[in-house]
Amino acid sequence: MLIVNKIPWIALTLLLLSYSTLGWVLSEAKAPWFVWLALVLTLLLLVGILTAPYATIAKYFGVFFGSNTKSFIATVFGAFLFFIMLAWFRVFLDTLLIISAAILARIDFQSAGFKEGQAFIITSIFSIAGVGLGALINMIFMQRLLLW
Repeated sequence: MLIVNKIPWIALTLLLLSYSTLGWVLSEAKAPWFVWLALVLTLLLLVGILTAPYATIAKYFGVFFGSNTKSFIATVFGAFLFFIMLAWFRVFLDTLLIISAAILARIDFQSAGFKEGQAFIITSIFSIAGVGLGALINMIFMQRLLLW
């Protein structure tokens, strides 16, 4: 079977659409270039974490719970993240949508038999393209709006 037939197109379309909303919001906010760079690096980190083998993730997260002090710090950090989640609920929902779409793509790639490297590259391309597409659509929409 061709590799094009094995690619999970529905999950990648959802991923593209969810990242395009993020690109739209950043373009509308007129974010500086370093925010865009930080977004791309964070995006690649998220995709890398999601496509890494679970044994590797477990090994790195085991470091956080190696002692009582590290467990306490991880718990306080988790409580802080919960507070941020409640304070900025709209941002949390957008972030949850993006993470959920990336997880769905990861699961579909895994069930289709793709290797981690292939899944990382394809998911990264669609994620970055989604951010760029959202920014492009926002710029086109704003130019049309100004012409009226």
